Amino acid sequence: MASDPKTIPQSGLPSAEANQAAALAAYGGVLTVDLDAIIANWRKLEKTAVPAECSAVIKADAYGCGAEQVSRALSKAGCRTFFVATLEEARKVRAAVPEPTIYVLGGYFQNTGEHYAKINCRPVIGDLNELAEWDVFCRRNGWTGGAAVHIDTGMNRLGLTLADAQAIIPRINAGDHGITLVMSHLVSAEQLNSPMNAKQLATFRSIASEFTGVPAALANSSGIFLGAPFQFDLVRPGAALYGVNPTPEADNPMQPVVELKARIVQIRNIERGESVGYGGTWTARRPTKLAIIAVGYADGYFRAASSNDGTRGADVIVAGKRCPIAGRISMDLIAIDITDLPPNAARRGHMVTLLGDGITVDELAHHFGTIGYEVLTSLGHRYARVYKGGDVVEPLERSALPTGAEQPPSPPPIEQPAAPPPLPS
Repeated sequence: MASDPKTIPQSGLPSAEANQAAALAAYGGVLTVDLDAIIANWRKLEKTAVPAECSAVIKADAYGCGAEQVSRALSKAGCRTFFVATLEEARKVRAAVPEPTIYVLGGYFQNTGEHYAKINCRPVIGDLNELAEWDVFCRRNGWTGGAAVHIDTGMNRLGLTLADAQAIIPRINAGDHGITLVMSHLVSAEQLNSPMNAKQLATFRSIASEFTGVPAALANSSGIFLGAPFQFDLVRPGAALYGVNPTPEADNPMQPVVELKARIVQIRNIERGESVGYGGTWTARRPTKLAIIAVGYADGYFRAASSNDGTRGADVIVAGKRCPIAGRISMDLIAIDITDLPPNAARRGHMVTLLGDGITVDELAHHFGTIGYEVLTSLGHRYARVYKGGDVVEPLERSALPTGAEQPPSPPPIEQPAAPPPLPS
């Protein structure tokens, strides 16, 4: 088990356990990320998608799990392509993993080309203006690091229209185009019977087939489980790596990754008829023992999981048993009803479990009124963070990748390449 030196003060302590214990003096909770579970999830997804390459989406700080730690662990395990949202995220990941391909999903902006070249990463280009600006940079600087083209097949968010994609086909067929991936994004992949899946597949297959020799990618986490036709040359799992269920209509095939524990700061007893928390929305129906824990909505534990006299909120595991939240969740504190626990089972300073030990990300998302993605990316920075596993990882044996999926080239010397065919007006 390894602690994150940025968040847990080391102070010369001799072990990770001692580090964690010392950190509790300054932090109300501990967020533990199991890197071995992330690796296991990636390998399961890789096996499901064979022969397609399995990349990893590590945007939003690897969905709150730590992009630098996750990218290092997955790179050791054999992952050779990562996706992030912004150039700043790409800088952090490149510092952690010098070799893998990194794509930036947020697109290309004028005058940012030198930043892409400096860290050897690739923009995901989503309209003709971006493509024209990227071409200008590449021609002027001799940069041949590559870029992806994103085609919109139904999301209506980012991506070239089908007409614009068709218009650049002559450029692709002319060679020396610098496009290393053509991709799109599924709208409803988690819904097995959504008619959008078949519609998008047909549209993408048709347009991608005209990008001769360029690898194609369509499937996100849930899309991988739609079967081989959706997997193409590369798959892009994100949330599934971190334990979110990619098949919500069936059991979760992924291992849980994140555990969240918080400290009890006070035990108190109240009489029948007394209320708890802001607004007095929860009333004790019997003499009640409460545990007050040092986590709240400022820590990413949503106020929506509160309880009131008519609705039970989320559960917290105290001394190995589920106990309900009592009243509204506040900014820094939550009250838990521990009346049914044995005497002295919970004491001031003990830790309780808010996520883990059977409480899944998806269960918590249900109480929060959202999805697992938002749960993970909302977990705040007031926790001591602990990483376990992922220190010594042997890469898997891999079969040959599809043509065009090799490692990115080292930055070339500046030279003037032949200009690609002009973009359509």
